[in-house]
Amino acid sequence: MKKYLKLLRVKHYLKNVLVFAPLFFNRTLFTSKSVNALIGFLAFCLISSAVYVYNDIQDAPKDRLHPTKRLRPIASGAVSVLQAKIMGFLCLVLSITLSICFGNLTSVLFVLLYFALNLLYSSGLKNRPLIDVIILASGFIIRVIYGAVLTNIPISGWLYLTIWTGAFYMGLGKRRNEIQKQGDEGETRPVLKYYTYSFLDKNMYVCVALAIVFYALWAVERNDSRFLWSVPIMMIILMKYSLDIEGNSDGDPIEVITHDKTLILLIGTFAAFLGYVIYT
Repeated sequence: MKKYLKLLRVKHYLKNVLVFAPLFFNRTLFTSKSVNALIGFLAFCLISSAVYVYNDIQDAPKDRLHPTKRLRPIASGAVSVLQAKIMGFLCLVLSITLSICFGNLTSVLFVLLYFALNLLYSSGLKNRPLIDVIILASGFIIRVIYGAVLTNIPISGWLYLTIWTGAFYMGLGKRRNEIQKQGDEGETRPVLKYYTYSFLDKNMYVCVALAIVFYALWAVERNDSRFLWSVPIMMIILMKYSLDIEGNSDGDPIEVITHDKTLILLIGTFAAFLGYVIYT
């Protein structure tokens, strides 16, 4: 089973927790609406797996040239292309079925939008500078909007901007570290030849600064001054994340977070503090 779980990128399901963000910040996490959000979480896990499978099928020839990606199930030959196609198709069908049965037309459209964008990304847009990062960042915000649509909960404008800029920060950081590790002529990532380390570095830190500002504005807008204490915690989290990707990392957000116990503890502290303030 390990090779199939690796193919489905189960570890990356962590990103889909963003589906619960609207409920968490709207003080409705422990209501009946959480059932819809849980179904939405499962649907997004399945659709994201379908995307990863398609991407790995497309990238298999180039992945075999990469020092770590060559170990992926399809690139290594552990899973055949036919097996991967069957698993990807089943994930797609199950995701759409869950969205239709437990969601609404709009939520289904967002699932299809996510799949279509990533299909275009894997089919060639990942080789277009800026468009590749925009699609990567869009995946995060689509998860949040999907959760909001599924539960009929509005999203704060400041939080929306915080997630957008934070997603751009991580996407640009991923590309920057790929350049650092492969060079701008990397065979496995053709788009790198259009970027420079300096360009990615500068814009990456512009985005992280904006994310902090937008989050601080959201905290100031609350009626409870306790929210202000969460701002420095968020700043420390982003500084620790930046410190990690300045090291020997390819910049993948999930890999960075799951390999740093201190960062996990900081994120847990941040979530626990926010939960205490919001729900008391």
